[in-house]
Amino acid sequence: MKRSHTCGELTKKDDKSQVTLQGWVDTRRDHGGLIFIDLRDRHGLTQIALDPASKGFEEAEHLRREDCIQVTGNVRPRPTGMENPKLHTGEIEVYCSKELVILNKSEVPPMDIDDRKLANEEVRMKYRFLDLRRPTMQGRIMLRHKVAQAVRNYLSSEDFLEIETPMLVRATPEGARDYLVPSRVNPGRFYALPQSPQLYKQLLMVSGMDRYFQIVRCFRDEDLRADRQPEFTQIDIEASFVDEEDIYQIMERMMKKLFSIIDVDVNIPFPRITYDEAMDKYGSDKPDMRFGMQLMDVTDIVKDSDFKVFTDAISSGGKVKCINAKSCSEFSRKEIDELIDFVGVYKAKGLAWIKVLEGGKLESSIVKFFSNDIQSEIIKKTGAEKGDLLLFVADHKHFIVDDALGNLRLKLGEKLGLIGKDEYNFIWVTDFPLLEYDEDMQRHIAVHHPFTSPKEEDIEKLDKDPSSVKAKAYDLTLNGVELGGGSIRIHREELQQKMFKTLGITKAEAEKKFGFLLDAFRYGAPPHGGIAFGFDRLIALMAKTDDIREVIAFPKNKAAESLVDGAPSDVDEAQLKELHIKSTFKPAKEDGSKD
Repeated sequence: MKRSHTCGELTKKDDKSQVTLQGWVDTRRDHGGLIFIDLRDRHGLTQIALDPASKGFEEAEHLRREDCIQVTGNVRPRPTGMENPKLHTGEIEVYCSKELVILNKSEVPPMDIDDRKLANEEVRMKYRFLDLRRPTMQGRIMLRHKVAQAVRNYLSSEDFLEIETPMLVRATPEGARDYLVPSRVNPGRFYALPQSPQLYKQLLMVSGMDRYFQIVRCFRDEDLRADRQPEFTQIDIEASFVDEEDIYQIMERMMKKLFSIIDVDVNIPFPRITYDEAMDKYGSDKPDMRFGMQLMDVTDIVKDSDFKVFTDAISSGGKVKCINAKSCSEFSRKEIDELIDFVGVYKAKGLAWIKVLEGGKLESSIVKFFSNDIQSEIIKKTGAEKGDLLLFVADHKHFIVDDALGNLRLKLGEKLGLIGKDEYNFIWVTDFPLLEYDEDMQRHIAVHHPFTSPKEEDIEKLDKDPSSVKAKAYDLTLNGVELGGGSIRIHREELQQKMFKTLGITKAEAEKKFGFLLDAFRYGAPPHGGIAFGFDRLIALMAKTDDIREVIAFPKNKAAESLVDGAPSDVDEAQLKELHIKSTFKPAKEDGSKD
């Protein structure tokens, strides 16, 4: 009952060999006295041939798709003209000369195990064990395995230690919601599932484990979308006695190694762009630089115009930016209206537009508000030519202008076919702001986390101008997607206390939330820093899919439910009583009312 080969292995060199294969019936074709079976496992397909003289011919007549079988026979070349060049095994077939054993019959599957006939999402999630039989899904899971192995091998070669950190940790109210776990032996107290191993990996640096990594599960109770899951995987990395340059170089070499798995030659070092430049030119801190169409600030040009929409925004401290959609002046009014609706999603109050005609003449309902000099300056600034379409957003809030135009840029890049689908454009985004002011909380909050180090030259600004302080923080982006981010950490107690003071965190609060880490920092904490990559997102990009659920074996749906096993589920009252928990939730009746 053992197979001698997989279904993706045999070639002409195995001619006349007796082999035993095991797998699932992918297709059965009855040609009247001659039966062909495509036998499938995760390694590939092999064609099985049977005729009335074959052992098991009668059983083969009644086989159905997804029956699990074993075949023993001899390898032979396919007849001339019947080869399949798309298969590794396409030059041979196995003639069933010895036996065909039905290992298990299959009921009619609720979905086709066929990449060409994709079932709806709910069916795929419920019958994930069948969905995972599809070659595309198996390829993605195998890619995930290969990348994980390559990460471990590479980081081990760079003297990093793989160290596990706890799954049951202290709850931290900052950031996303924690998943809480009640403690049976400590009634009324709770663990949390870790959102990341951040504090523990910093403790490892204090402990002298100077190079740490972990491919680790993390948990965040947040609203879901295509690139989010309640449980996800990170490549988590930390090192002592390093600066930003060390992190950049180590990670660039790792990415070069990982992408060789999919036969992509990554050029290093990666380009770098500051956060300010990324926002100014691309309207995003994760810029997709596979195409141009940069944002251009025309505030100074239009500030003296008669167009009130622009001048009101500018007088309120805002700005006006535009993008030049090359050769798009033929867009219909309906298409332009769709773009106006699109920027509205990003809170822009409108989208002004100008078409460029022959001889630099401008056409739009707003042109009359601009003098000839202003029109000339706009053409010069934007490099506008006949056939171009200029698109403007104005607002008193700078981030709305950048966000709206940045996303419009991406939409147009996709619509106009400007984005190279086979390009892999890595970019380091550096010099992030350390802090941002929260209007609701009326105080500064950390952009990354409160242990991120400010740049040395900006430390003195913490007291007088916190918003201007730059951090030793960096993100690695790929094709407009944030792969991961990190920073050099604060390791000196006096600077950490200064940071807490700027954030409005009292000593008592700091001790309550982070006391164990602060205590460790009093014992010779080394300079250290690190980075964490979204592993699921990395695999999705390598597999050329937008949805990380496509590269996770058993993901949750958009309601954070696992349809394959019914989680989350109700639990017995006895279990709740043992944990000293009583549920106050009242399920709705069939008419929608509550009990």
